[in-house]
Amino acid sequence: MKNRKLPPSPYKALRQSAKDAQRGSPWVRLSLAVVGVIVAMAVVLVPEATWISFFNKIQSLGSAQEDCFKYALMVDAGSTGSRIHVYQFHQCESNGDSLRFHDELLFKQTIPGLSAYDPLGAAESLDPLMDAALTTVPKHHHSKTPISVKATAGLRLLGNEQSDAILDAVYNRLSSKYPFVIVGGREEGVTIMEGRDEGVYAWITVNSLLGRLGTNNTAAIFDLGGGSTQIVFEPKGWDTKAFETNADKLPLLDHKYVLNHDSHTHTLYQHSYLGYGLMEARKLVHQHLLASQHNQPQQDHPCLPHGLQWAHKLGSGSQQQQHFTGQGVPEECKQVIDHILDKNAMCETAPCSFNGVHQPTLTHSFKDGPIYIFSYFFDRTQPLGLPAQFRLPDLAALTEQVCSGAYLDTVTDPDLRFELLDRPEWCLDLTYIYRLLSFGYELTDDRVIHVAKKIDGVETGWCLGAALALLDDYLS
Repeated sequence: MKNRKLPPSPYKALRQSAKDAQRGSPWVRLSLAVVGVIVAMAVVLVPEATWISFFNKIQSLGSAQEDCFKYALMVDAGSTGSRIHVYQFHQCESNGDSLRFHDELLFKQTIPGLSAYDPLGAAESLDPLMDAALTTVPKHHHSKTPISVKATAGLRLLGNEQSDAILDAVYNRLSSKYPFVIVGGREEGVTIMEGRDEGVYAWITVNSLLGRLGTNNTAAIFDLGGGSTQIVFEPKGWDTKAFETNADKLPLLDHKYVLNHDSHTHTLYQHSYLGYGLMEARKLVHQHLLASQHNQPQQDHPCLPHGLQWAHKLGSGSQQQQHFTGQGVPEECKQVIDHILDKNAMCETAPCSFNGVHQPTLTHSFKDGPIYIFSYFFDRTQPLGLPAQFRLPDLAALTEQVCSGAYLDTVTDPDLRFELLDRPEWCLDLTYIYRLLSFGYELTDDRVIHVAKKIDGVETGWCLGAALALLDDYLS
């Protein structure tokens, strides 16, 4: 919950005034005495029923205010861990108020993600999150608080049979053990979220927190998860009529998302690149190097720190290892990243970003709007001191320092130094992030980029937007 400074108590102020009066002039003391007499006469002369009615109205006013608060629980079952968000919203239906976000009361996470467990273990792994939610939401609101579990790329990559078994177990445990309302049952309430929804919900979250929702100057969002990356923005002059009249290009309409908010229509471009999240990108890089060097027992790795000897497991659960020797050559690492982004893939409808995916160019269709990046974009750059607002040359310089090993010489913080030495993929991660933004999404060097984990104390990402939609659906 966000910390708020409580206003000074009016009773404390009155007590202080009384003390001052005792030390003040006789006229002040006389005035207080007159006020006291008037109050005493009111107590004697006004009928008791009137006083009772007055206090009942005050009490009912407080109860009505409490009833204006609504709660929603959103479980983000990601590829690397599960997280619960408990949100508080405000809506006084008697006043015709619209539903609006008020506060995030709880954020809690566990690792690893659901995909690391068997079905029963996956369901039980959510117990610490659910138990925390029980103590956060007022008890009398439990039975009228909706919850949804939305899995993302990690479960998408498992396949239908395994993922369905896990989600069935999660639904059975939540519905039998906890009092919250699973809106839409198993099919809609405990599900794998579509990539397009993940991105759009994140866009709603960011623009809602920035106060830009319902305006003509919205922000673009770039999300980097473990299994996928998303882009959502509101392009200017994006003509989709050609898609609607050409049967061969109808699939391109999947990029279009029309969102109505407070009588304002936003026409969004969105795409989720499954397999291009940070963890999946690491795998692609290692696999490419293995293939290009013909599976030699000891191989050079341009994206690992110079001189590092690293044994890499070939796939989850595998005992077979590949030994790499770090070269720390940023230019060669960049070439490997560029290869996996596959800018040479067939682009059936220009312009395209990478992997043959149609995308209006940001330089022409989104010249001036703010750009926000988060999730692993934040987690892998902020510990190294990248500013909250930066340009791509800043990121390129940091990447060069980390990959060459020069950055390590400047680190005095023992925890950060240990982190850099203990996790060898910093160079790879930074190079991937830099090339994804510059080469893949084609952001220009002069563009200001905002990297944020929170806005006004609230997590960025898709969860708030999804919770708002969940609660709106539950109340309607």
